[in-house]
Amino acid sequence: MHESSTGSTASPSRRTLLAATAGVTAALAVSTTPAAHAAEPHPAEPRDDTALRALISRMTLEEKVGQLFVMRVYGHSATAPDQADIDANLSEIGVRTAAELVAKYRVGGIIYFTWAHNTRTPHQIADLSNGIQKASLDLPRGLPVLISTDQEHGIVARVGKPATLFPGAMAVGAGGSRSAAHALGRISGVELRAIGIRQDYSPVADVNVNPANPVIGVRSFGADPDAVAGLVAAEVKGYQESGVAATAKHFPGHGDTAVDSHFGFPVITHSREVWQSLDAVPFRAAVRAGIDSIMTAHIMVPALDDSGDPATLSHPILTGILRGELGYDGVVVTDSLGMEGVRQKYGDDRVPVLALKAGVDQLLNPPSLDIAWNAVLNAVRGGELTEARLDESILRVLRLKAKLNLLDDPYVSARGVDRKVGTAAHRKAADAIADGTTTLLLNHGHLLPLSRRTHRNVLVVGADPASPSGTDGPPTTVLAAALTEVGFAASALSTGTAPSAATIARAVTAARDADAVVVATYNVTASSSQKSLVTQLVATGVPVVAVAVRNPYDVAQLQDVGAFLASYSWTDVELRAAARVIAGRVAPGGRLPVAVQRADDPAQVLYPIGYGLSY
Repeated sequence: MHESSTGSTASPSRRTLLAATAGVTAALAVSTTPAAHAAEPHPAEPRDDTALRALISRMTLEEKVGQLFVMRVYGHSATAPDQADIDANLSEIGVRTAAELVAKYRVGGIIYFTWAHNTRTPHQIADLSNGIQKASLDLPRGLPVLISTDQEHGIVARVGKPATLFPGAMAVGAGGSRSAAHALGRISGVELRAIGIRQDYSPVADVNVNPANPVIGVRSFGADPDAVAGLVAAEVKGYQESGVAATAKHFPGHGDTAVDSHFGFPVITHSREVWQSLDAVPFRAAVRAGIDSIMTAHIMVPALDDSGDPATLSHPILTGILRGELGYDGVVVTDSLGMEGVRQKYGDDRVPVLALKAGVDQLLNPPSLDIAWNAVLNAVRGGELTEARLDESILRVLRLKAKLNLLDDPYVSARGVDRKVGTAAHRKAADAIADGTTTLLLNHGHLLPLSRRTHRNVLVVGADPASPSGTDGPPTTVLAAALTEVGFAASALSTGTAPSAATIARAVTAARDADAVVVATYNVTASSSQKSLVTQLVATGVPVVAVAVRNPYDVAQLQDVGAFLASYSWTDVELRAAARVIAGRVAPGGRLPVAVQRADDPAQVLYPIGYGLSY
């Protein structure tokens, strides 16, 4: 295996690796004597399970409890993080480093976040992953750690450039191509695996039927359950063919809520019949596609469980419906246990215990690991949870680790990072997928494609929300640069998501010297000053092209623009694709994956699912 020269943690040699995993390999050894091949009409369980159960039988109770947790940890290195990250770890977790976290709590998984400084560069991430694996495997009876992250692409991506970034789910939904969804999953999976991440909390399987949904929105493939199901299944297969566990989320369906479960406790009022025909459809498709893991939602669905408990803590929903009715026997992981939606009814010491009783296998990111870990330990010692119940979940987790080849080959190499992450071929594939997603909803007088001869000087104004991880940003600058690249003389003037009267006046003055204005809009409402900006720009008589860089519903508020495009996100790959459409380098091929209601009468559909113009 190639020795890493990119950081403090070198990839171990093959000999070191074999030594470190010798105990695991021995435990998994299966007899190959003729007797082992004798006909067994009704074997008790697969031989692999027998070997994994032997592994479990040697664990202490404390080690078993640890295997159920997936925890955050600050720092770019497993053993030598920056002092600020050491301080944050001491404050929140009571350890200094990732290596100490693994040693103290024997956690089965670690989740990477950008804000925790885990994901600076591909080589650094690979070194961090190797350091975590070494720390765990050096322990008595040490097991590899299942490292995960939220790499949905679009507006939620923890690993940024130079890794390949793809359009988000709603953009892919607009493209409507299952082969594109499959390619996204396969390429993203190859890159994640190369840096040591083998579980991705993606795809979002929620059907976004509520335009006011504050937390899902463009993270969903759309509002048609069958279309969403097809894209979910395709992306799942792509990820898992690359050796990364995909995770369909957020069961039983977070698509019809106006409350963000990070900050509140949403209630879904769908009847059981509506749930079966709408929310359940993509999850059934994910199960049929062989999904490795499913993430729960911190939502209440009274039609499925009238106890008032969130789905994460609901035995009727997780065991009765997901395991029983949908026939799913893979890993069930909670959404973050630090979210308000799961903390309102019960204390942090009860939540992990109740989640396990409901049927959960992995407990993700509790606010206090010490409280949660000890709560589970004490629940077993006190008889509320049986050790056999823990074993059941640990077996599912170990099955997944075995399937992902973590038990035999947990390390990654610098050479693998160089060969697989952010390659020219991968970036080209991302651009090709993006070219099929941009959706043209208005084009008065055939304003688009914009002529470089008659509209050479272009002013780009508008919202500049904080750029998703590792993108160039800000959006107005990216759009202006992309338009300049295709032959326009474009300049950028950021006006923000809530422009003041003075900012609007500045933009209007600048617009009078331009041949055309491109305005990036972000979740425009009837009272939004972004709407005032657009109205005053249109009043100058200069042609105005609006690009919705998040929700496509903005078009209902902006019917007086010359042309309107939906890009579904403000990441570079989608903005560059929108620029190519504006310039006529690519014809708009996207079709709305959600319906847009009229602004003055939300009961009326302005643009139905499937609507989209072209050249």
